Amino acid sequence: MASFIKKHRWAISFWLVQLLSWGGLVFIAYAFTPDADGYKATNLFKYGLLSTFLIGVFSTSLLRFYLKRILNFDAFETSQILKILIGISVVSLIYFGLSYGTGYYMGKCGEEDVKVPEMYKEFGLGLMLINSFITIFGWTIFYLSVKIAAKLNANRVERAELNASLRQAQLNTLKGQINPHFMFNSLNNIRGLMLEDVEKSRDMLTKLSEMLRYSLTKNNINSIKLVEELEMVDNYIALSKIQFEDRLQFLKEVQSETLEIKIPPMIIQLLVENATKHGISKLKAGGTIKLVTGIENQDLIIKVLNTGTLQIAEDSTQLGLKNIKQRLRLLYGDQANFSIEEINGEVVATINIPLT
Repeated sequence: MASFIKKHRWAISFWLVQLLSWGGLVFIAYAFTPDADGYKATNLFKYGLLSTFLIGVFSTSLLRFYLKRILNFDAFETSQILKILIGISVVSLIYFGLSYGTGYYMGKCGEEDVKVPEMYKEFGLGLMLINSFITIFGWTIFYLSVKIAAKLNANRVERAELNASLRQAQLNTLKGQINPHFMFNSLNNIRGLMLEDVEKSRDMLTKLSEMLRYSLTKNNINSIKLVEELEMVDNYIALSKIQFEDRLQFLKEVQSETLEIKIPPMIIQLLVENATKHGISKLKAGGTIKLVTGIENQDLIIKVLNTGTLQIAEDSTQLGLKNIKQRLRLLYGDQANFSIEEINGEVVATINIPLT
């Protein structure tokens, strides 16, 4: 049923316009016609209303057929206004001719003792012609208003669907950036250790395969539980400690109520990776990375702190940080926030994710 309505929505809209417009006109005519000597109860009046409805529907159906062929809402030009007026004038004459002819015939064949209200006796041909034009013109305005409203709504839905598709495509692209970025750093570490310690290299490859399996299985979803992300981070730290040994210390302060909250996959791992690459690796004596999660003001707060200073190399693409910002924007709009700053000899990266 829904697919049928969607497929024939324009035709359905047109016939709704017909029923509302001509049905409304007939109702107004009935309501405001004086009931002189029982005039409203006569067949002449009843058939007159019915003929008005049928002639109106027929005439404006012709007009609609014409308008569909001359109107182009996507590229509207001034010349179309003249064409619309011509169509209204021609259809007004058709409406007038049929109404007058029908009225004349019904008057001849009608009940001889019917007393027609005085307002109709003074309704000459000129007034009937003007009335026909005004009636068809009013119907056209009503029809075009409905048509434009339906067109605007269809465009709005189409834009919404397009934006949703674009957002999903952008998210997929950003997810695709994670794997090459992560693999590049990890494979560099393996290459550096390969000639020094084969056993450590083997352990590193094992950790790397576990992390790659995780990233591949989570690459087609937009959110995972925080506890699952922490398993990824633990693997990354274990992998990094093989290289940095005692130079890397890792601390966690994770509130238990945050473990089941869903977050974008690999977003914490990117922060930890950034802290390792741009913080700890630059310090001869090494340093500490600290992960903190909590809930404040209906927001999930994720902080990654590392020893060092906030220095961004000139040749750095900042791919990881840009990735985080873009993913948060696409998933949460302006409600989420990401910042990175230096506070008291530490680099602090903070993510705020709304819980509602």
